[in-house]
Amino acid sequence: RPPWRPLQELEEARRWGGARGLRRADGTALRWTGLLLPNNPPYNAGAFRFELNFSPHHPLVPPRITLCTRIYHPSVDTNGRVCQPLTSNEHWVPTTRAIQVLQDLLLLLDSPDPQRVLRPDLACELQEQPEVFRRRAEEHTRRHAERRPDP
Repeated sequence: RPPWRPLQELEEARRWGGARGLRRADGTALRWTGLLLPNNPPYNAGAFRFELNFSPHHPLVPPRITLCTRIYHPSVDTNGRVCQPLTSNEHWVPTTRAIQVLQDLLLLLDSPDPQRVLRPDLACELQEQPEVFRRRAEEHTRRHAERRPDP
Protein backbone atom coordinates (compact mmCIF):
# COMPACT_ATOMS: atom_id res chain seq x y z
CA ARG A 1 0.00 0.00 0.00
CA PRO A 2 1.55 3.34 -1.02
CA PRO A 3 1.95 5.79 1.85
CA TRP A 4 -0.49 8.68 1.86
CA ARG A 5 0.61 11.91 3.46
CA PRO A 6 -2.54 14.03 3.55
CA LEU A 7 -1.03 17.08 5.23
CA GLN A 8 1.88 17.23 2.78
CA GLU A 9 -0.56 16.87 -0.12
CA LEU A 10 -2.76 19.60 1.34
CA GLU A 11 0.25 21.95 1.56
CA GLU A 12 1.22 21.08 -2.02
CA ALA A 13 -2.31 21.84 -3.23
CA ARG A 14 -2.37 25.14 -1.29
CA ARG A 15 0.72 26.33 -3.20
CA TRP A 16 -1.03 25.69 -6.52
CA GLY A 17 -2.74 28.77 -7.96
CA GLY A 18 -5.93 27.10 -9.25
CA ALA A 19 -7.67 26.91 -5.87
CA ARG A 20 -7.99 29.20 -2.86
CA GLY A 21 -8.93 28.74 0.76
CA LEU A 22 -8.06 25.06 0.68
CA ARG A 23 -8.51 23.57 4.14
CA ARG A 24 -9.59 20.50 6.05
CA ALA A 25 -13.37 20.65 6.30
CA ASP A 26 -13.90 18.64 9.46
CA GLY A 27 -10.65 18.62 11.39
CA THR A 28 -9.57 15.35 9.79
CA ALA A 29 -7.49 14.96 6.67
CA LEU A 30 -10.26 13.04 4.87
CA ARG A 31 -12.40 16.03 3.82
CA TRP A 32 -11.09 19.16 2.14
CA THR A 33 -12.93 22.22 0.93
CA GLY A 34 -11.88 25.22 -1.13
CA LEU A 35 -12.66 27.48 -4.08
CA LEU A 36 -11.76 26.51 -7.63
CA LEU A 37 -10.86 29.42 -9.93
CA PRO A 38 -11.53 28.63 -13.60
CA ASN A 39 -9.35 30.46 -16.15
CA ASN A 40 -11.67 30.52 -19.16
CA PRO A 41 -15.10 31.95 -20.01
CA PRO A 42 -17.88 31.37 -19.23
CA TYR A 43 -16.82 30.28 -15.73
CA ASN A 44 -13.90 32.61 -14.99
CA ALA A 45 -16.24 35.33 -13.71
CA GLY A 46 -16.78 33.35 -10.52
CA ALA A 47 -15.32 30.90 -8.04
CA PHE A 48 -16.73 27.44 -7.36
CA ARG A 49 -16.72 25.83 -3.93
CA PHE A 50 -15.78 22.17 -3.95
CA GLU A 51 -15.39 19.36 -1.48
CA LEU A 52 -12.83 16.58 -1.86
CA ASN A 53 -13.63 13.48 0.20
CA PHE A 54 -11.06 10.76 0.75
CA SER A 55 -11.92 7.22 1.73
CA PRO A 56 -10.33 5.83 4.90
CA HIS A 57 -8.78 3.36 2.41
CA HIS A 58 -7.15 6.10 0.33
CA PRO A 59 -5.01 5.86 -1.78
CA LEU A 60 -6.31 2.43 -2.74
CA VAL A 61 -9.80 3.91 -3.22
CA PRO A 62 -10.20 7.11 -5.28
CA PRO A 63 -11.38 10.33 -3.66
CA ARG A 64 -14.78 11.78 -4.52
CA ILE A 65 -15.05 15.39 -5.59
CA THR A 66 -18.26 17.41 -5.41
CA LEU A 67 -18.94 20.93 -6.64
CA CYS A 68 -20.98 22.66 -3.93
CA THR A 69 -21.61 25.73 -6.13
CA ARG A 70 -24.24 25.24 -8.83
CA ILE A 71 -22.78 25.28 -12.34
CA TYR A 72 -24.19 25.10 -15.88
CA HIS A 73 -21.82 22.42 -17.20
CA PRO A 74 -22.36 19.16 -19.13
CA SER A 75 -19.95 17.21 -16.88
CA VAL A 76 -21.46 18.25 -13.52
CA ASP A 77 -24.92 17.07 -12.49
CA THR A 78 -27.42 19.07 -10.45
CA ASN A 79 -26.15 17.42 -7.23
CA GLY A 80 -22.56 18.56 -7.92
CA ARG A 81 -21.27 15.13 -8.93
CA VAL A 82 -18.51 15.40 -11.52
CA CYS A 83 -17.80 13.13 -14.50
CA GLN A 84 -14.10 12.76 -13.81
CA PRO A 85 -12.61 9.55 -15.25
CA LEU A 86 -9.39 10.12 -13.28
CA THR A 87 -11.27 9.33 -10.03
CA SER A 88 -13.35 6.44 -11.37
CA ASN A 89 -12.62 2.96 -10.02
CA GLU A 90 -11.58 1.81 -13.52
CA HIS A 91 -8.97 4.54 -14.03
CA TRP A 92 -7.77 5.29 -10.49
CA VAL A 93 -4.07 4.80 -9.82
CA PRO A 94 -3.02 4.87 -6.13
CA THR A 95 -0.01 7.07 -6.91
CA THR A 96 -2.28 9.90 -8.14
CA ARG A 97 -1.92 12.95 -5.91
CA ALA A 98 -4.73 15.20 -4.70
CA ILE A 99 -3.32 18.16 -6.64
CA GLN A 100 -3.67 16.12 -9.85
CA VAL A 101 -7.35 15.51 -9.07
CA LEU A 102 -7.88 19.26 -8.58
CA GLN A 103 -5.91 20.17 -11.71
CA ASP A 104 -7.97 17.68 -13.73
CA LEU A 105 -11.20 19.21 -12.39
CA LEU A 106 -10.03 22.73 -13.29
CA LEU A 107 -9.15 21.55 -16.81
CA LEU A 108 -12.63 20.01 -17.11
CA LEU A 109 -14.28 23.30 -16.08
CA ASP A 110 -12.06 25.33 -18.40
CA SER A 111 -12.74 23.07 -21.40
CA PRO A 112 -16.20 21.42 -21.31
CA ASP A 113 -15.98 18.03 -23.02
CA PRO A 114 -19.17 16.71 -24.65
CA GLN A 115 -17.76 13.17 -24.19
CA ARG A 116 -17.64 13.46 -20.38
CA VAL A 117 -21.33 13.88 -19.77
CA LEU A 118 -23.67 13.80 -16.81
CA ARG A 119 -26.16 16.27 -18.36
CA PRO A 120 -26.87 15.19 -21.95
CA ASP A 121 -29.14 18.20 -22.55
CA LEU A 122 -26.26 20.61 -21.88
CA ALA A 123 -23.80 18.53 -23.92
CA CYS A 124 -26.21 18.65 -26.86
CA GLU A 125 -26.67 22.41 -26.45
CA LEU A 126 -22.88 22.90 -26.28
CA GLN A 127 -22.41 20.97 -29.53
CA GLU A 128 -25.39 22.30 -31.47
CA GLN A 129 -25.78 25.85 -30.10
CA PRO A 130 -22.45 26.87 -28.55
CA GLU A 131 -23.36 30.57 -28.30
CA VAL A 132 -26.63 29.79 -26.49
CA PHE A 133 -24.75 27.45 -24.13
CA ARG A 134 -22.10 30.08 -23.43
CA ARG A 135 -24.66 32.82 -22.76
CA ARG A 136 -26.65 30.60 -20.38
CA ALA A 137 -23.48 29.42 -18.60
CA GLU A 138 -22.31 33.03 -18.15
CA GLU A 139 -25.68 34.06 -16.71
CA HIS A 140 -25.74 31.02 -14.41
CA THR A 141 -22.20 31.82 -13.24
CA ARG A 142 -23.19 35.43 -12.49
CA ARG A 143 -26.17 34.22 -10.46
CA HIS A 144 -24.70 31.28 -8.56
CA ALA A 145 -20.89 31.39 -8.40
CA GLU A 146 -19.07 32.90 -5.46
CA ARG A 147 -17.10 36.11 -5.82
CA ARG A 148 -13.51 35.47 -6.87
CA PRO A 149 -11.01 36.28 -4.12
CA ASP A 150 -8.56 39.09 -4.75
CA PRO A 151 -5.20 37.91 -6.14
